[in-house]
Amino acid sequence: MILPSEKELRAALARFAEVRFAHDVHPTAHSGRALEDATYTLCVMVGTRTVAEALAAADVLLQRFVADRKGTAIQGDKTLAA
Repeated sequence: MILPSEKELRAALARFAEVRFAHDVHPTAHSGRALEDATYTLCVMVGTRTVAEALAAADVLLQRFVADRKGTAIQGDKTLAA
């Protein structure tokens, strides 16, 4: 599976949150389709079948992105100190 970039993942999560909120506040056929589309996109992006699985997988990926950045920063600090 090809992993999304952090920026793409955050954008998909933001889009999902936006349309989920809009649909919950004022459900229409249009907002329902937008929610289905955002849900599908997020699920495909992280390789899951349900929105609950997708949100959990996205959380794990975001934690990994943060850990990778911290690891890179620590590695850079060690190199500079040497």
